[in-house]
Amino acid sequence: MAGHSKWANIKHRKGRQDAKKGKMFTKAIKEISVAVKESGPDIDSNSRLRLAVQNARSVNMPKDTIDRAINKASGADAEDFQETTYEGYGPNGVPCIVECTTDNLNRTVQNVRSIFSKHGGNLGTNGSVDYMFERKGVFTLKNDGSLNEDDFTLEVIDGGAEDVEFGEELIVVTCAMNDFGNLQSKLDEMGVEIENGELQRIPTTMQTLENNQFLQVMKFLDVMEDDDDVQKVYHNMDVTEEQLTLLE
Repeated sequence: MAGHSKWANIKHRKGRQDAKKGKMFTKAIKEISVAVKESGPDIDSNSRLRLAVQNARSVNMPKDTIDRAINKASGADAEDFQETTYEGYGPNGVPCIVECTTDNLNRTVQNVRSIFSKHGGNLGTNGSVDYMFERKGVFTLKNDGSLNEDDFTLEVIDGGAEDVEFGEELIVVTCAMNDFGNLQSKLDEMGVEIENGELQRIPTTMQTLENNQFLQVMKFLDVMEDDDDVQKVYHNMDVTEEQLTLLE
């Protein structure tokens, strides 16, 4: 898991840029809709909805927009979103898993396949790259300097955490998929504000690319993540400090 906080910080900065374009609002509303459909509109009893709302707040979604999304998802005319996953290889052979939420599966698979193809990759079959990743619960918290690293780490380990990484901007806490709910409850109990919490697909091995290859993959990821049906894209790229500066 070492180095996961570095990528979380990249995503954190990139997320702020995406939010300005409004794309993150669309993704957050879909996550709220799926959470309401799954377990109802009560934020106190629906842990997935509680996280979806926290994630929406992290991209500065207004409270009234969040409330409208919950109310709409609770109504009889709520959109019928489905969650689906695609696997394939992006530019330079980078394995990718694309998680989507859609009301039109045919449109989504056509768009995803087209993006892979246009960037020199190819859409694979189910299981073609999934074995290279493992499901983990990942919580990101703002690192404002108020938490003692040793004390915090010991306490969240009691709640099921497997790994804790303190980065410059964020703290990343990782757990087994089965401990996701326990760790969420522990963080709530500690009164720690969660910047983002979700199940992620963590690569079991990483690969480093040349700078030009890295930029090709980042362009592919930007286009894929810009699609309204795409919620998340996972890959196994490692990122050097030099490559970080190329994104600024």
